[in-house]
Amino acid sequence: MNPFSALKRIAHLFLATGCVTCASAADTNVFHVNADQAQKLITEKKVVVLDVRTPEEFATGHIAGATNINFRATSFEKAIAALDKNQAYLVHCAAGGRSTQALPNFQKMEFKSLYHLDGGIQAWKKAKLPVE
Repeated sequence: MNPFSALKRIAHLFLATGCVTCASAADTNVFHVNADQAQKLITEKKVVVLDVRTPEEFATGHIAGATNINFRATSFEKAIAALDKNQAYLVHCAAGGRSTQALPNFQKMEFKSLYHLDGGIQAWKKAKLPVE
């Protein structure tokens, strides 16, 4: 057997194993939705809304029924660890940056179903959807 062929096979095996490992680490389904799709999910009571902005931002206006869990707080991981991992959640922030950064925390804790509001509350308001 050619030594390079054996090396190639080992490399392919390593890559294949690595890909399987990567896939299993990201079992959480994350669906990116726009404001209208998010509203439909909320109306149909398919998701719990998690607003990861600061309490001050939350107080300036938020989606009705949203729960505020500040992504920048030291207690963030502890707060989301207390949530039902089988529940579907719609996660958002002001424009999508912090909520995108927060998603790996949910994935690491093996949440089953996550929706991300692309563009955050800004996209929600731009679509002229209600805030309270």
